[in-house]
Amino acid sequence: MGILLPLFLIAVCCVVIWRAGDGFMTASEYVGRNLSEGVRGATINAIASSMPEVFTSLFFLFILMDASGFSGGIGTTAGSAIFNGMVIPAVSVIAVTTMGLAKRIHVSRKVLLRDGIALIIAEFIFLVLISGSTLYWYHGMVLMMVYVVYIIYMFSTMSRKEQESFLEEGHISEDEFEDEERKHKSILKGILTFDLERIFIGKKKINDPKAWSLLVFATLSIAAVCYLLVIACEWIGKDTYHVAYFGELHGLDIPVMFVALILASAASSFPDTIISIKDAQRGKYDDAISNALGSNIFDVCFALGFPLFVFTLIKGPVQMPPDIIDLSSELRFLLWLLTILAVVIFTVGKYIGKLKAYILLSIYFLFVLYIVGRGADNPIAGSIADFLVSVVRYFRIG
Repeated sequence: MGILLPLFLIAVCCVVIWRAGDGFMTASEYVGRNLSEGVRGATINAIASSMPEVFTSLFFLFILMDASGFSGGIGTTAGSAIFNGMVIPAVSVIAVTTMGLAKRIHVSRKVLLRDGIALIIAEFIFLVLISGSTLYWYHGMVLMMVYVVYIIYMFSTMSRKEQESFLEEGHISEDEFEDEERKHKSILKGILTFDLERIFIGKKKINDPKAWSLLVFATLSIAAVCYLLVIACEWIGKDTYHVAYFGELHGLDIPVMFVALILASAASSFPDTIISIKDAQRGKYDDAISNALGSNIFDVCFALGFPLFVFTLIKGPVQMPPDIIDLSSELRFLLWLLTILAVVIFTVGKYIGKLKAYILLSIYFLFVLYIVGRGADNPIAGSIADFLVSVVRYFRIG
């Protein structure tokens, strides 16, 4: 029961994040309907699908109130970034090829290099910036500014005609968002299945007031369930914890960062996975991949930078003990290496097929084994961790 209860809560969180994420996605796609393909995936879709990481990191900091809370945020965002870079493109390709829609997918090399290089640069800044024993508000601000620069760059890559279309209000009408299935959707069924689109849009056309109402409610729903996600991860990481009606229960007694790396990151990345699969099935391959890469930039820069900025302004600087510094350095360096590897796999050859998909899944499986080994004090995993930390220390970037 000590592990089953929080695992059950995490499973519930996955479902609610998925349903609320669908509503958030519908509203955000309408708001950003005039963005070009690829740009929309890396910005609007990425932000929409990464809201769980923002709230999860925020609650980790404000619930645990110390460096372990920040490490939980790092675990969530870094784990989610690795999940996004490895699993999401792989399952998107497998979904398309399994359904017979295509044997392989072609993604614009320009999109891959643009988002891949931007992600590598952002993660390197993250690796160097979050390196001291004390973290201040300006660390969070710098991370957020990196994402702002990325957004400006993304907008500048659009053609002048696309920019004018985006800035021209109402360029795409509500008719283009009409869903035939929605005409037969009932509000009652929407409530029972937590289908926010049925509740807020119903059988009629979407418009700005409905889109923004849906966006706000979906955001609040994601925030509420992410609070439960953090609590469940905290329980798993503890030696013992107390729950009303259940009494004292036992956790795994491991650092919360390891729990967040696997469970919180996978739960918060669920919307990213669904969005990319849908984009791939509709033939929007640039959006499917750029959503994953763009989400990583958002996760590393904003989903961690914003909570750090807010927390340090309210509570003061975060003091990082040596063991947390080593764990953080190890994870950030590993994230950077795996990102470079993923970008190389994406850009070698003109297509992304099943072979690349299975290679990416295999790498993620090895990553999970490594994290499980670290949590269980496996000597092999410990040796790898020591090597990663020593490299970071040698170059004085951690």
